[in-house]
Amino acid sequence: MKPSDNPADPFKKALAEATKVMADEPDITVSYSVDPPGMTDDTVRLPQVSRRMTREEVLRARGTADAYAMRLKYHDAETHARYVPEGQMAREIYEAMEAARCDAIGARVMPGTASNIDATIEESAMRKGFDQITSASDAPLAIAAGYLMRHLATGRKLPPAAENVMELWRGFIEEQAAGTLEGLEDALDDQAAFAKFTRKVISDLGYGDQLGEDPDAQDEDAEEESQPEQDEQEPESTGDEDEEDQQDDPDAEAERDQDQQQDMSEAQLNMDDFAEDDMSEEAELPEGDAPLEPPPPPPHSEADPEYRVFDTSNDEEIRAEELAEPAELERLRAYLDQQLEPLKGAVSRLANKLQRRLQAQQNRSWEFDLEEGILDAGRLARVVANPTTPLSFKIEKDTEFRDTVVTLLLDNSGSMRGRPISIAAICADVLARTLERCDVKVEVLGFTTRAWKGGQAREKWLAEGRDQQPGRLNDLRHIIYKSADAPMRRTRVNLGLMMKEGLLKENIDGEALEWAHRRMLMRPEARKILMVISDGAPVDDSTLSVNPANYLEKHLRDVIALVEKRKAVELIAIGIGHDVTRYYQHAVTITDVEQLAGAMTEQLAGLFDSDPRARARMIGIKKAS
Repeated sequence: MKPSDNPADPFKKALAEATKVMADEPDITVSYSVDPPGMTDDTVRLPQVSRRMTREEVLRARGTADAYAMRLKYHDAETHARYVPEGQMAREIYEAMEAARCDAIGARVMPGTASNIDATIEESAMRKGFDQITSASDAPLAIAAGYLMRHLATGRKLPPAAENVMELWRGFIEEQAAGTLEGLEDALDDQAAFAKFTRKVISDLGYGDQLGEDPDAQDEDAEEESQPEQDEQEPESTGDEDEEDQQDDPDAEAERDQDQQQDMSEAQLNMDDFAEDDMSEEAELPEGDAPLEPPPPPPHSEADPEYRVFDTSNDEEIRAEELAEPAELERLRAYLDQQLEPLKGAVSRLANKLQRRLQAQQNRSWEFDLEEGILDAGRLARVVANPTTPLSFKIEKDTEFRDTVVTLLLDNSGSMRGRPISIAAICADVLARTLERCDVKVEVLGFTTRAWKGGQAREKWLAEGRDQQPGRLNDLRHIIYKSADAPMRRTRVNLGLMMKEGLLKENIDGEALEWAHRRMLMRPEARKILMVISDGAPVDDSTLSVNPANYLEKHLRDVIALVEKRKAVELIAIGIGHDVTRYYQHAVTITDVEQLAGAMTEQLAGLFDSDPRARARMIGIKKAS
């Protein structure tokens, strides 16, 4: 067999073997993929390591491998499932604390795993923007609890971004669960004991009603039911003991009383109808006044918990190739190329301009006249003449260009039909190929609905009695034309789908933007740019006919505010014949679709400009000339 010429292969092979040894699972399969990491009973999927083998890639792969190995070695799925809570928040805390337990045991037995997993925690925390959170209300409690358990069990200092989230909740967790946390050391090595410990912590934090039935109590009840009936008929078992059997055991009763007291505390902290002297006895909230009440079912929108959706069962997130046969996609792509042949020259020139600017960002640069570093060949004669001559060295400067991913979110509504959607498609094609040549990954997404004036959601609403203000009343269709990791040469034909008759319908921008934002947050790149191209405000006749007239527009504004507040993703927008500057902070409005290529290119070029003032001027444009 011909040896591989990929320099990363030896490392990947060594890491796979090390993972099997640490997990004590010689038969598991270890693979590397651009898909999100994952694990099953017999397979571990690690992050891809490219030929470049950057430090970030290596650390992320090693940390992920070590975390999964510790999970395989010290985690029992059956025990875990036995004690898992029913409610969402309780389950998230339970999962995070169990992961922390496996990491902590691994750190004690194999100390080298701790620093590797720290690197993975740091990368994940930075990607999620945890370093920028200043209020506990914005920090995830479950993740903070997991971080705290790992810190208490190992004594290791967390990476700064993770420590920021932990500290926002630490005071509250330690105050509410002070007595319970003292038992951490005793429970750490026994998964069943730790599961009970975790359930107690969850109860202390005010989520006891999400735990469900106590599995140990159920076992005791089953044993009692299995006793002979004559034992139940004896005089000794018919009096007060019958009444005791109908009650919980003392420990469970005490826990229930504690839960009730906690529920009262939560109500006092979140409602005004209790006396102030009662409130003064309760624990103070962490900074940010995060609510203590167990959360309701997850809202349809993180940006606006009040945003309602009548039915999501017919929504779809679908790849472009699933909406048309390969032969039809080829025909539609050929039609698209034919329609836009006259524009290709101008678009290509703009794309070349963008490429030159990006490549200039990535060129190497050096600092000269240094006391140490690499010997400067230009100073060689001077060094030979006088070896003690100072300032004869140079070092390579770090470039400011970071790993970047760009998402193009295209409005696929009916009003884009004709020339606007054609130009949007070809611009997405050219920009994707241009950015790909500069090692910038690009994702192309589209959004529309499955039907005009409501689809199956509206039919269901009519059949169920027409609730007042049901919320969004149409079926979404979110289309993936090109994923960030797919090469353009394989997905180029997909953009022809935008020419398909009947595809373009209505547009619900808020949910589409939130969808694209979630996808970007899952990406490992250091910098994320989201460009929205639309020709109008959100419109869905079915939804707006039974809700307030600004229902969809308000939700869009709320989502934009969320994205811009978190700052994990840089958001820009281009409006075609429609003033999107009233929604987006950084936007440009064009009056002619012929200007779209230039606007897209200039906006992206401005974002990559190394001069902050030039970059500010570019993204602050309100109109395209």
